[in-house]
Amino acid sequence: MPESPRRSPVEHGFPHLDTVRSAITALYRRLSVDGVERYAASLAPGDAAFADADDLHLGAQRVARAMVRHYRLPDARMVVAFRSMEHAGSVELAAGPEYFVELNDRFRTHRRDVGAALAHEVAHVLLHRLGLEFPGTRDNEILTDTTAAYLGAGWLLLDAFREDAVTSQKLGYLTPEEFGYVLAERALVFGEDPSPWFTSPQAYAAYTEGRARALRDAAQPPLTAAGWAGRLRYARDRRSASGVPGGPYAFESGGDGLRVAFPCPTCHQWNRVPVRGRVRVRCALCRAVLDCTT
Repeated sequence: MPESPRRSPVEHGFPHLDTVRSAITALYRRLSVDGVERYAASLAPGDAAFADADDLHLGAQRVARAMVRHYRLPDARMVVAFRSMEHAGSVELAAGPEYFVELNDRFRTHRRDVGAALAHEVAHVLLHRLGLEFPGTRDNEILTDTTAAYLGAGWLLLDAFREDAVTSQKLGYLTPEEFGYVLAERALVFGEDPSPWFTSPQAYAAYTEGRARALRDAAQPPLTAAGWAGRLRYARDRRSASGVPGGPYAFESGGDGLRVAFPCPTCHQWNRVPVRGRVRVRCALCRAVLDCTT
């Protein structure tokens, strides 16, 4: 997991959003909606609390055990060590049940962020157990960050984002706003607001931006919640049976007439339904009920 412990440009915005959405879809496909719902409660702040006065190794083991419980890995044992390294942390993925996690030496004196680093590394173990991975290091790390955030431990990763006039720190591959987006997507599903747990003002601002983007997903045509401008654009495209490549919907002509394809705002799997006016659609993957005006 990369880190930026010194003052350096922190990437912002949503450059990895397509991969993030694919990661959410992959989680629903691998875990099922019932499996995802087992993570409805986030990791409690107290479970990751790590004061400077705490014993380094005992405290790290305690937080690691909390991560194992949260990710529902009952037979996984974490051995946490610290050493000088370029990245924030790494984990040795073997058959288990014992996994070796190494964290950057700087966490010896930045103990408040040990939980954030372990949230990412233990998510790697979960994905390894599930046999779920994306091709390429970059996309696989994005999958790991998304998994941590969507399953309720990754709010710590966003809270580790801090900036001042001299230094900056960001853990993980996602931008702060992308972490905010995933956390907001989770909040919309489970009705859980993570913002009271943030100790970093920058984390709260990034969550707010991510939430605005997530709400925009839930207000795209043909969803009935779409605004008037989107509805007018949709009606124009429907008349010409066209769409914008890579846009929020696409039209398809078939033997049974015109159909519209669009992504579910919850799991991002695409659904295809006949164009016939006001309909309610149940997503086949996550079972979300979508009110649409097709």
